[in-house]
Amino acid sequence: METKTKLHVGLLFGGNSSEHDVSKRSAHNIYDAMDKSRYDVSLFLLTRGGFVLSDAASRRVFDGEDEAAVATEELSKVDRSNPLAPIWNLSQAKDIDVFFPIIHGNLGEDGTIQGLFRLLKKPFVGSGVLASAVAFDKDMTKQVLTTHGIRNTKYLVLTPNNRDRYDYETVQEKLGTNVFIKPANQGSSVGIHKASNAKEYIEGISDAFRYDYKVLVEQTIDGPEEVEISILGNEEPKASRLGAIRVPKSDVFYDYNNKFVDASGVTFEVPVELPADLTAEITSMGLEAYKALGLKGMARIDYLVSKDGVPYIGEVNTLPGFTNISLYPQLWQATGISYTDLIDKLIGLAQDEFEVQDELAYDFIPLDDNSAASTFKPKK
Repeated sequence: METKTKLHVGLLFGGNSSEHDVSKRSAHNIYDAMDKSRYDVSLFLLTRGGFVLSDAASRRVFDGEDEAAVATEELSKVDRSNPLAPIWNLSQAKDIDVFFPIIHGNLGEDGTIQGLFRLLKKPFVGSGVLASAVAFDKDMTKQVLTTHGIRNTKYLVLTPNNRDRYDYETVQEKLGTNVFIKPANQGSSVGIHKASNAKEYIEGISDAFRYDYKVLVEQTIDGPEEVEISILGNEEPKASRLGAIRVPKSDVFYDYNNKFVDASGVTFEVPVELPADLTAEITSMGLEAYKALGLKGMARIDYLVSKDGVPYIGEVNTLPGFTNISLYPQLWQATGISYTDLIDKLIGLAQDEFEVQDELAYDFIPLDDNSAASTFKPKK
């Protein structure tokens, strides 16, 4: 009998969010960086319509064919009366050892796909259902951070039921003249606006509500830069060196176009040398936030640093970008971990976490049942 020498990895990408194309670029880079002597890789593209394409069809899109045409052809063969039709193609790869989801935003970072992996009883890269869902919701993230005494920006939460109570004058009194407006459950700066007057505020709120029914209005931290840190690990996570993003004064903020389309007007300093005490504080805050949120595998944490050198956690990203200009892998490269080694570590962490979770009992076991005694120790 032939011994299996390679791990079979299922790489999922795409999704129905505004970050669909970003996810495709991330998947390309991850696939290219994977050591093919160690891994067999099956590709699964989740279309904007919510259907998982087969490995063969996904590779056609990977190779440059029009996604809409490939999807139309493939889905013409699907029995849509089957309630499992959207994910049926995953059954083509029965021997997958670990899933690597790189679906940014909705369905990928909000706990949805993680729940599917739990049902499939397969290891997967990244955080679990609850941690993913909490970290994806900016309001819930802030509640956890505040409970743990981790500094973050002041904010208000608007919903369709209370939005009329928060006109610009009311918000200005509570948060200051300049505010950021963000959908609670979105990523990559989609639907985000900076407002400094009533007109900008009204327009920003209206646009943000296109993407979510819960919208955050945050105070603006007037500082010279945005600082990023990458975290890697499970129970004992490690932090990378820091990076900084500087946007030209002509730009309002580091938006979707800066991040994923054209970064020519943005300066990245990787790594960035900050005062030792500030570096230590940002690193400590990042590790504390990672543990408080119960994250696993990886995360990129974004900070705003005020003019007087006070850091505030802005956002936590549990499936950060892996595009050519994404900072998560860049920061690890600056710390001494290559792209290929980073992928290896993430897959290993996924397997470790699966083993830990697999030791847990989910049915009642009498206390006098000696066979139930567990001696396992969570892996680092």
